[in-house]
Amino acid sequence: MKIVTAIIRPHALEVVRSALQEAGVNGMTVGEVRGFGRQKGHPALYRGAEYNIAFQPKIQLELAVDDSQVDEVTEIIATQARTGQVGDGKIFVASLDSVIRIRTGETGVEAI
Repeated sequence: MKIVTAIIRPHALEVVRSALQEAGVNGMTVGEVRGFGRQKGHPALYRGAEYNIAFQPKIQLELAVDDSQVDEVTEIIATQARTGQVGDGKIFVASLDSVIRIRTGETGVEAI
């Protein structure tokens, strides 16, 4: 099992969610986050004053998936969230040692 964490642009969320749902992904956790990467923010004008917006609003997705789904899930996210511009986001994949469904006590892949 793997945990896939993706940081994407907010406008890409609905497209990514729909594509993952069509692929049979059962669930995901979504959170609003802020951060920066190589671009380290960007300058903006507000009422004639220039200031630097250091943290960009992003969406963080977390999906627990079986090893057999990892390539498909990461490909869907990357394809659907890509604009070709700086700031499209990142996808992280890490091993997931254990999953337990609280309601039933199921463990492992059955709990996903």
